[in-house]
Amino acid sequence: MVESSVMKSKSAFTQDERNAVYRAIRERRDVRSGYLSRPLEDDILLKLLSAAHMAPSVGLMQPWRFVVVRDAGLRAAVHDNFLCANRKAEAACPADRRAAYGQLRLEGLLDTPQHLCVVCDSISERGHGLGRNSMPRTASHSVVCAIQNLWLAARAEGIGVGWVSILDPSAIKALLKIPSHLELVAYLCLGYVEGFSALPDLERDEWEQREELASLVRVNYFDQPYPVAEAGQ
Repeated sequence: MVESSVMKSKSAFTQDERNAVYRAIRERRDVRSGYLSRPLEDDILLKLLSAAHMAPSVGLMQPWRFVVVRDAGLRAAVHDNFLCANRKAEAACPADRRAAYGQLRLEGLLDTPQHLCVVCDSISERGHGLGRNSMPRTASHSVVCAIQNLWLAARAEGIGVGWVSILDPSAIKALLKIPSHLELVAYLCLGYVEGFSALPDLERDEWEQREELASLVRVNYFDQPYPVAEAGQ
């Protein structure tokens, strides 16, 4: 018991370290503008990718694959892809939201000197199939965990990340010569920024507001609200 207590104390975070973790979570932003032209240094980029690679994965299969896109022509082609997909998305937007949609800044593809395409190898034999028989989507879920790791590490380093989901995945895969069996999970803008906004862009622009936690938590059964307010007292 004494040995266990000593081990716990050695591995415990200090209060400042805990505060830093929660600050990174609280101040993480989906950055769509304000990128600087300065490319990320290789050591910083690899530091962020290493953080991503430390994510948990089903069966320890590590299904993430990363494509760093720095070529200006490729970045411009991805932007063209976005413009086409965005026109379709705007046309499909409900009429009463279309004007507001048109005012949103949804990407920074031409502003940042590097992009990061994140794909999933869901048929990899690594991990020996553990945990995937009943829930095969856990492979791509693992990749999302890696992306969140990278995102939080980037925020701690003062680096912006923007997730661009308004794209044609098949066309992007063809452009980047990504094998057909790999799933495109995320296309990210990645770079140094002028600063981070106090609120998420979509909240600041009144597109949507953050839901109260109490309305999203249940206990035992889905029709039983969890007493969040009481738990916080």
